[in-house]
Amino acid sequence: KTFEHRVAFEVFSKRATFHKNMAITQEHVTSVLTEKLKAVHVDVQDLSGGCGAKFEALIVSPLFEGKRLLERQRLVYSALEDEMKSIHALTMKTKTPTEWQNTAP
Repeated sequence: KTFEHRVAFEVFSKRATFHKNMAITQEHVTSVLTEKLKAVHVDVQDLSGGCGAKFEALIVSPLFEGKRLLERQRLVYSALEDEMKSIHALTMKTKTPTEWQNTAP
């Protein structure tokens, strides 16, 4: 194999091992969603007792403007692509800033 193939394989193997052994935290999920979705509000709760397997999230992002529910969910799953290798369940509510403002108490 060429050098590039060996390096790519080693990087992929390390990434797969990293995610397989890594417990995802709600702080990490919050950070990723905030950064990748330019979210103005993110509230993530770990429902798995701290093992990082089950999360509930409220994400408010301008990127959701004009998008249907399924498109919004795809954006979230895409943002968490690497993390989803370790997360077993993710329940989410996705809102635009306007929707969030209209539902806030």
